[in-house]
Amino acid sequence: MAAARGHGVWTMAGVALLAFGFAFSMVPLYRLVCQKVFGVRLEQGPVAGAAHQAAASGRWVTVEFDGAVNSKLPWKFAPEQTVMKVQVGRPYQALYYARNTADRAIVGNAVPSVAPARASGYFNKTECFCFTAQTLAPGESRDMPVQFVIDPALPPDIKTITLSYTFFKNDVLTAALQTPAGQRQAARAIP
Repeated sequence: MAAARGHGVWTMAGVALLAFGFAFSMVPLYRLVCQKVFGVRLEQGPVAGAAHQAAASGRWVTVEFDGAVNSKLPWKFAPEQTVMKVQVGRPYQALYYARNTADRAIVGNAVPSVAPARASGYFNKTECFCFTAQTLAPGESRDMPVQFVIDPALPPDIKTITLSYTFFKNDVLTAALQTPAGQRQAARAIP
């Protein structure tokens, strides 16, 4: 009996260690996927020298915003401003609006894309709702900000950049909300 109990303890410790390792690797994996699959570079913030250089150049670019939801997600989602004129190297914020039209809480994940594809390496998001899953209660609406900087090294022939998001339903996290523990957690998260 003691040997079986000892084996169970080691199994649980192994599972906990694997879970910790998986959680610890999520941020680097997310950054890698964004960069390699979607062509979006995630930065911690603008480089001061680049911002100063951009301000001195006075170069402006038009950023267009677009938003959509997958047909399995009963949300409304759109940018609050569809076009913004920005100076390269300076930080900006744009807002998107999301509303859950369903009668239950749903978790969604936003997948970004930048066009033209050549511009994606120069569009740096410093804060974004796409970095984490978003939970909306039934009928809840929310403004979702994205903060970004256009790298001054953007090729000079690119005058317009389109930032687009598509929200998808996160079936696993939405199903977890339906469990008693998930319902208690969702109730604490709703202001």
